[in-house]
Amino acid sequence: MTEHNEVLPMDENHVIAERREKLKAIREAAKLNGSAAFPNDFKPEHQASVLHAEFGGFDNEVLDPKAVQVSIAGRMMLKRVMGKASFATVQDSSGRIQLFISKDNLTGDNSEAIYDAFKHWDLGDIIAAEGVLFKTKTGELSVKVSALRLLTKSLRPLPEKFHGLQDQEVKYRQRYVDLIVSEETRATFVARSKVVSAIRGFMLENQFLEVETPMLHPIPGGASAKPFITHHNALDMQMYMRIAPELYLKRLVVGGFDRVFEVNRNFRNEGLSVRHNPEFTMMEFYAAYTDYLWLMDFTERCIRTAAIAATGSAVLQYQGRELDLSKPFERLTIVGAIQKYAPQYTLEQLHDAAFLRAEILKFGVKPFDHAGLGALQLALFEETAEAQLWNPTYIIDYPVEVSPLARASDANPEITERFELFVTGREIANGFSELNDAEDQAARFHAQMKAKEAGDQEAMYYDADFIRALEYGMPPTGGCGIGIDRLVMMITDSPSIRDVILFPHMRAEA
Repeated sequence: MTEHNEVLPMDENHVIAERREKLKAIREAAKLNGSAAFPNDFKPEHQASVLHAEFGGFDNEVLDPKAVQVSIAGRMMLKRVMGKASFATVQDSSGRIQLFISKDNLTGDNSEAIYDAFKHWDLGDIIAAEGVLFKTKTGELSVKVSALRLLTKSLRPLPEKFHGLQDQEVKYRQRYVDLIVSEETRATFVARSKVVSAIRGFMLENQFLEVETPMLHPIPGGASAKPFITHHNALDMQMYMRIAPELYLKRLVVGGFDRVFEVNRNFRNEGLSVRHNPEFTMMEFYAAYTDYLWLMDFTERCIRTAAIAATGSAVLQYQGRELDLSKPFERLTIVGAIQKYAPQYTLEQLHDAAFLRAEILKFGVKPFDHAGLGALQLALFEETAEAQLWNPTYIIDYPVEVSPLARASDANPEITERFELFVTGREIANGFSELNDAEDQAARFHAQMKAKEAGDQEAMYYDADFIRALEYGMPPTGGCGIGIDRLVMMITDSPSIRDVILFPHMRAEA
């Protein structure tokens, strides 16, 4: 018996050259008989996983009388040639199923030629098969093939089957190969799809309207971030890739859509890390006549719904530790979080701006000259407590100076009705009671402009049209953005954001 389960350790260029010669022969044969080298007239009627689910529990005493006729297509992942009979495993989008191929079972005048041709097909080729289901002696559900075709010739060898792609960078650059050989990778992106679908369903069930807002902005806004800049030739104007959809979504609330949401792509011209990709996905939503307290309850339910939809449970495992989303999420102020996770600091120190400024310098963080007490407390929180927030925790009551779009608290005008949700030490969501006072918002924008002039490249621009919209009147509103990529990381036990983005951005190949 000859094993063909893995690519021989040959120079890859030599393997590709051999396969190109095979394709050349296929083209010539197709030309002679009037067929196509890459036929497109086969339509599979069955999927591997469905066949296993429906017939995997039967033995041949049940299967033989049924004579279940099947028609499948997929990529050949395994192949064993044993003289007059052979086995192959094909993989479709749902899973894998084994084929049993023999001269005696193939039908038609050219059955011997087809079988001989099959022996020269390669792993990675896409093939089609028809036949009946049966169980092998080892009990594996298989297709006894009566008709077999080559649909697509693969010119490049697959990675060695037992190890797949070992180079992490290659996995990201050549995601198409990673998806072929890694069941785990495919499962991650199936889970991502389920998360997004579940969130959409949850929002629609709660009377939200899904909308689409511009991705090219004349003024970047809705978040504190450095934008990508482009140029519109026809309009002869500088434009910015969207850093957030917030200001457009709130314009829609002004227009009378009380509940809106958007699953949106955002672009921020910032660094790469295990938590950051310059292009990322968020779900952002706004609900009139709600506040940040309502938003926290709603966001918690939304995230729990997504986790259950993707995994079947609200209790997850992340990087070897349990993560329980089934319990009410904890709520702490910035100072309260520092006191809990960095108890070496006294309450007096945490309200001493000079002490805080000196302390955060020890962490290599240089605050802006205009940074006030609240911004300094936030900086210390980010260095000492943030990474320790493993279980879901809302950090609430952010200072006004770092929350230019959030409504100030009536009880304390120095803080806003804002929260950020942290899980596994990462920010997952950001929400607040929206500022709907046009004059206050204009003053906040002016303060941001001064911050930008002082060197803060992430400070916001003044958006005159948004101020004009607010001057028409926006009802009391709550708004929140949930980071889809980080949420999927958490749900799928993925350590890097690149593991949950199909085509993450990379440096140019050398």
